[in-house]
Amino acid sequence: MSSLSSPTMIPLDVLLALPTASEFLAHLGGIYEKSPTFIEQFYTENLCPTTNDASTIQATKARITNIKILFDEMKQYVRRSPSEVQLELLRSHPDLCLKLEQIDATQRDEDEATITEESRQEQGRAGLATLTPDERQNFTEWNEDYKSKFNIPFILAVRNASKYTVLSALEGRLSNVNSSPQEEIAHALFQVDKIAYMRLLEKVTYSQNQEGHGGFLTCHVLDTANGVPAAGMRIELYKYDNTDTKQMVKSFVTNSDGRLPSGPALKGAEFTVGQYQWIFYVGDYFARFSSSRICGTPFLDVVRLDFGLDDPTDHYHVPLLCSPWSYSTYRGS
Repeated sequence: MSSLSSPTMIPLDVLLALPTASEFLAHLGGIYEKSPTFIEQFYTENLCPTTNDASTIQATKARITNIKILFDEMKQYVRRSPSEVQLELLRSHPDLCLKLEQIDATQRDEDEATITEESRQEQGRAGLATLTPDERQNFTEWNEDYKSKFNIPFILAVRNASKYTVLSALEGRLSNVNSSPQEEIAHALFQVDKIAYMRLLEKVTYSQNQEGHGGFLTCHVLDTANGVPAAGMRIELYKYDNTDTKQMVKSFVTNSDGRLPSGPALKGAEFTVGQYQWIFYVGDYFARFSSSRICGTPFLDVVRLDFGLDDPTDHYHVPLLCSPWSYSTYRGS
């Protein structure tokens, strides 16, 4: 389940030691849609041996210790670029939901040339080829209205989204009557950042002398009905693949403090970005307590929480506060 299985990924320290811009671009040139210039500028100003002295290059390598720092530095080249360059970047993105299989052979060749492999994979993962006729008509109309109103394509990071997410986001952004073109450009650039970062995560892994990017996942369960930690609750952690299929990663039984007995659920190389699910066996836990208020058929039996991890350098804490009749959760720390 580790992202290290991808043969195209390069360790961060190896990436930062590449001696030429062409080699650097061969790995990262596609993270911004048809816009490798930003990546080339970053390399030239920070890592290129012909334009930087050894101390500058060494300082860059020492400063960039994880993939998040690398991306934060690279995206500044987009943010600092002139507005016309930013617009060119936005307009390089293809229309979402373009059904290549429904285009005739001549037009297909022309359109395929305008869509990068990264965009094609992202749209495929979101199931955008499965739009019903009504959904496609809505999207087409809203998309044309959006382009007419803001003069840029509708951009959304769709890698982990569904077609319903895309349609809802487009309808919402189009119906925001108070949004100015400048505000929408800023919103689109934010989405471009998300797209580029998710692409980067599929291309760069952690340095050879490290185990993981530094992030980890923890959990804590509190019994709000009895005012105590939920000790002895059975929990399972699953990870989704690029479809709705999931596989169990680990199972646990909470300790006396309502926490996982082994510390973080995921850390090191096993902590990877993606969609996950916690399953809490709440009904089994509360069955041990004698209460006339708990029915033979539990109101809450199994609690399932779907959540996403998108920063491999961060700490994600997912607590559960539960009783036989209610539960709540949040992104903790």
